[in-house]
Amino acid sequence: MISSQFDCLLTRLSAALRGPAHDGPLPTRRVRTFAGDVRVFDSGTAGPCLVLAPDGPNVIEHYAMLIALLAPHLRVVCFDFPGFGHSLPSSAYTHSLDHGARVVLAVLDALSIPKAALAFSCANGFYALRTAQLAPQRVTRLVLAQTPSVAAMHAWKNRVIPWPLTVPILGQAAIWFTREQSAHGWYDSALPHTAPREPYRALARHAFAQGACWCLAGITQGLAREPVRTLHDITTPCTMIWGARDRSHRHTDPDSLRDIAPAAEILRFADCGHFPELEAPDHYARLVIPLLSDGESLAL
Repeated sequence: MISSQFDCLLTRLSAALRGPAHDGPLPTRRVRTFAGDVRVFDSGTAGPCLVLAPDGPNVIEHYAMLIALLAPHLRVVCFDFPGFGHSLPSSAYTHSLDHGARVVLAVLDALSIPKAALAFSCANGFYALRTAQLAPQRVTRLVLAQTPSVAAMHAWKNRVIPWPLTVPILGQAAIWFTREQSAHGWYDSALPHTAPREPYRALARHAFAQGACWCLAGITQGLAREPVRTLHDITTPCTMIWGARDRSHRHTDPDSLRDIAPAAEILRFADCGHFPELEAPDHYARLVIPLLSDGESLAL
């Protein structure tokens, strides 16, 4: 699609203008996929595998504290989806559910991971659900955050996403020219009033300065094309953690996820906004590690 080709061009322009990305405290590697080279962190530690995917404009570095809590107990993989962070998208990547699932499976294959739990949030959660639908033998568990039903997410898009971002080409150009300002504003909407914004903004600014991308228009348009009933009857064990103080989702019903995964367990983090795994990493880790390791409790 021409909009995907335009995103490909713009993201490479950002990388050329800002210079190459440099690793911080989390060493990463590149995994080649049809959707572009995907930037991946792999703890390589023993234990069940948990795969994380940042919800833009967050990048892998935002997950450093959470990874430090999880890695002693699990093998933790964290990667930026194409079009986000330092994973520049190819012109073939349309942000469709099938394309997102293919990227997940390509990362697992490249790291020789036969099966893993997927801990994705917001729109990325739909890619996790699609992966579980297409390759259930590869997904041991879903741990989602801020991922309601497809219908509820379409309604959220109509309420929250500025209309120019829904228009091909116009949306790609608009978010590219305003990416730093838009990210700055998004943290205001996504986080509770009392939560500090600067730690999130500082890491996002640094990523943009290193040529990172945030194809918000691309993913908005890609998922808007998906029929409501594309995802249904997911039987993979599923837990969703819902940040109850996410002002962007104040009109969204988290229980609507059961339209897709009828047996989903929905837990509310009362004091968190859009990023419960980052806002309350200790609480999140104490919950998730036993889910994967069959433990009864965990002291962190």
